[in-house]
Amino acid sequence: MEISQKFIEAIEAGDLQTVQSLIETLQLSSEPEAQYEIANMLIQAGYLKEGEQVLEYLQFLFPEEAQLKIDRAQVLMEIDEEDEALLLLTSIEEHTDEYPQALLSLADYYQMQGLYEAAEQKINQALILLPDESVLIFAKAELLLEMGKYLEAIRLYENLKEHTEEIAGVRLSERLAEVYSAGAAYEHAIPYYEESLTHQVTPDLLFGLAYAAFQAKEYDLSVRKLNEVKTLDPDYFSAHLLLSQAYSMLDDHEQAYEAILEGLTRDEYDKELYLFAGKMALKMGITTDAEQHLRQAIVLDPEYMEATLSLVSFLHAAERDQDVIELVEMISSNQDDWSALYPFAAEAYAKEENFERAYAFYSLAYTDHKEDTIFMEKFVYFLLEEGKRDEALEIGKQLLYLEPNEERWQDLIESLS
Repeated sequence: MEISQKFIEAIEAGDLQTVQSLIETLQLSSEPEAQYEIANMLIQAGYLKEGEQVLEYLQFLFPEEAQLKIDRAQVLMEIDEEDEALLLLTSIEEHTDEYPQALLSLADYYQMQGLYEAAEQKINQALILLPDESVLIFAKAELLLEMGKYLEAIRLYENLKEHTEEIAGVRLSERLAEVYSAGAAYEHAIPYYEESLTHQVTPDLLFGLAYAAFQAKEYDLSVRKLNEVKTLDPDYFSAHLLLSQAYSMLDDHEQAYEAILEGLTRDEYDKELYLFAGKMALKMGITTDAEQHLRQAIVLDPEYMEATLSLVSFLHAAERDQDVIELVEMISSNQDDWSALYPFAAEAYAKEENFERAYAFYSLAYTDHKEDTIFMEKFVYFLLEEGKRDEALEIGKQLLYLEPNEERWQDLIESLS
């Protein structure tokens, strides 16, 4: 049996001991070409240290072989031996044919470390040597994408797309759709998503198109593609929320509510689904269900501010002052400084004639709400009712500053002065 077949069988069996024994045999009896093939086989199978061991032996035999240095350096980076990998890459001389490839490997390393400027410098060095090399241009585009330089990345991707549809296993129409979306140019992303879907249909591509269409306010297109996502993968959880939101933007609240409830049958632990279900139920006047959805969102995440604020707003509008007080006091007892809730608590306590607590919450709310004329108006009248004329005067002055043309604040200040 050929040694390569023995390696295959040992790899498939997960027999590391046999793999190690075969490596020793390989180094003693096989030609360098066969050893190189086995090293690549091991690396592709995930036996990185064993593959590197074979490459290290080959490098011992051919110490000046640049390609071996590059191959070994790439594996060493994978197994967190970066220092040795960098030594190998930086030892490759500029006059060799492999030097641009070494620069690209160095760029990959710096990019993984978040050293984007150093990575870009290495790619630019390689491009000076090989300005038309598509792999280098693609690598620079990928780096620019990660850096958030979307316009520059798009220019390079589109230049590449004029000559090829795919590079390094990446379809350029997909990448352009992704980059345009990342840069919030959703109208430009849509045709690239549609082109990509002519080659293959996947839930991710359909959802990407649906999301871009939603952001571009093409809600009908978004709904169609999201329903296709559900058909292809009923458990594609993100589709349910976006579908409900798209129906809502079309003012089809019944379909929106039905979509979000279907989502909850698929994922009963998604707080965002419960929040949106609560909001849709409120729009439809199903207040009991709305409250239940919002409370469930808070159960899943007691620090979910948006759900808590929605619930408190609902309870306030329903004049359920005791429930408002109970909820806000519970949050306050947990030392959560959510000043957005304090005006509701202040009003609720005032209605319940607990003026001491109402004053406490008005005072707490003042810092973050002193630019809010509606809050300030309620606060000033509360202070007047409580006989706190000096404080009411100060709030009145602030109101006049916010609304200089409002005569009643001028009259108030004059009367209090």
